[in-house]
Amino acid sequence: MSERILEKLKTRFGTAIFETHSQFGDDTAVVDPAKWHEVMTFCRTELECDMLTDLCGVDYPDREPRLEVVAHLYSIAKRHHVRVKARIGDRELEGDVEIDSVANIWPTANWLERETFDMFGIKFKGHPDLRRLLMYPEFVGHPLRKDYPAQKTQPLVEYRTEEEAGLPLDKQLPFGPDEGMSFGRKVFPGEGEAS
Repeated sequence: MSERILEKLKTRFGTAIFETHSQFGDDTAVVDPAKWHEVMTFCRTELECDMLTDLCGVDYPDREPRLEVVAHLYSIAKRHHVRVKARIGDRELEGDVEIDSVANIWPTANWLERETFDMFGIKFKGHPDLRRLLMYPEFVGHPLRKDYPAQKTQPLVEYRTEEEAGLPLDKQLPFGPDEGMSFGRKVFPGEGEAS
């Protein structure tokens, strides 16, 4: 069933689909990163892939392009799934490594793209709130890149209020009032009471 999806992608996007394959039961299309958003919009609207089950990064340090962004899509109504990949970044990861955000297509991509940005340093153009999700803002580097030193010591930064620091810190709270657990979590200064 998903093999027909690959054929539809090749028919619609032609040379923007670099390759397709089916391994281990996963039908995969590798797409031109410049067409990433257009291909993903097509998957959502025309192929009815209404569920983004995962989006992540992969690092292949001995290959160019070095990084991959991988999305796993599923259609609840049609019961087909497809994996879409885009390869980006040179071997030394010089400059910004960017690809278009798909958070406007699938809202769940918001946090998945933030995690990929945090762990791999891939920037998602057009993302509504691209900031670290798992590591603290002062963390240096991206820990899931293969060249990240495992023994690296990171600066420990204690939580402090603006009054304690004596200057504006411009720190954002980890969760908005409508996010996260609404029970049993610590209330941070300036956040108000947990509901």
